[in-house]
Amino acid sequence: MNTTQKVEKKFNNLFGNKNKLVIKSPGRVNLIGEHTDYNEGWVLPASIDKCSTVLLAENNLAHCRIFAYDLDKLFEFKLDTEQTAWGWENYIYGIVKEMQSRGANLSSFDLMVTGEVPFGAGMSSSASIECATAFGLNELFNCGFSRSELAHISQMAEHHFVGVKCGIMDQFTSLMGKDNHCIFLDCKTLDYEYVPLDLGDYKLLLCNTNVSHSLAGSEYNTRREQCLEGVRFLQEQGHDFESLRNVPPELLLRYSEEMERDIFKRCYHVVHENQRVKKAVGILKESKDIRALGEELYQSHHTLSRYYEVSCPELDFLVGETFHHKEITGSRMMGGGFGGCTINIIHQDAIDSFIEETGLKYLKKFGKEMTPYIVTLGDGSRIVD
Repeated sequence: MNTTQKVEKKFNNLFGNKNKLVIKSPGRVNLIGEHTDYNEGWVLPASIDKCSTVLLAENNLAHCRIFAYDLDKLFEFKLDTEQTAWGWENYIYGIVKEMQSRGANLSSFDLMVTGEVPFGAGMSSSASIECATAFGLNELFNCGFSRSELAHISQMAEHHFVGVKCGIMDQFTSLMGKDNHCIFLDCKTLDYEYVPLDLGDYKLLLCNTNVSHSLAGSEYNTRREQCLEGVRFLQEQGHDFESLRNVPPELLLRYSEEMERDIFKRCYHVVHENQRVKKAVGILKESKDIRALGEELYQSHHTLSRYYEVSCPELDFLVGETFHHKEITGSRMMGGGFGGCTINIIHQDAIDSFIEETGLKYLKKFGKEMTPYIVTLGDGSRIVD
């Protein structure tokens, strides 16, 4: 019996054997373009083969019943309930409230959620849960929202009910992903283009530091505010920028001495990261030079660590270890930071030896395991038969 079958059996035992929808929504990797999404910039993510699964069906009760399979916890609420102070429940409840605020006519329902996207690893487990819930409710109650609208709903649920002022990238990717493709996404306009990811004999290896991080913590939202402060500074100098989106790196450099140091450093990463995203897209579409692509990842990690300051010793160590392996063309931290995973472009023949060697070094230095994941790209949110 596979996991989906076990979850379905638990659903039937808990809520009754009735017609139900089964929805899968994937986590994501982000090849390059970190902390640019909430700055109205560009990103290059892809949905992966690890998903959150939601089973749901209408009920005839006066309240909704939500069961988190992996936590073995049940949560109940009425559709007219106003949120007080919950935890994991907000990822579900927030979706309900955001859909209702946009006119969705929902009835009470039963929902069970389980996930194979590692929590806190930078693969957007939260977004995959949000999107599976939003996609499922949209189908169950024929709400008529587009996938793009569902991405906005999921983003706002995280803003208003979880407390993280995230960008749109994670939710958009979970809903819109395409097998074997990255998404070149303009986070301001939501214009997007599917870009084939052909790595040949190379694979994407994620190395999880197993350092927990909380994007709801102050540092994430602080970075967002610092970027806005940088925009305000440029406006005071007479420049007509509404975000860091179109700020040329050479213009920013002119103010390196006048701008408050930390503000300059945050802006420096963002404006250069936007340039790297566009360069990476060109490489994938034209030269397919895996080493040139990898160099963009290394440069991304450098500014994330030294300028945006969202790395940690464990992430820096794992990236540094790749310099000793010519079979790895690029590596960087991935996700919000302060923990989580590195993403590595590695030749398939070197995967086992790198994992073994680096895992031992990591354990010796930090006293914790490094967890590796080989990920492949997959489709976005979908109904499962």
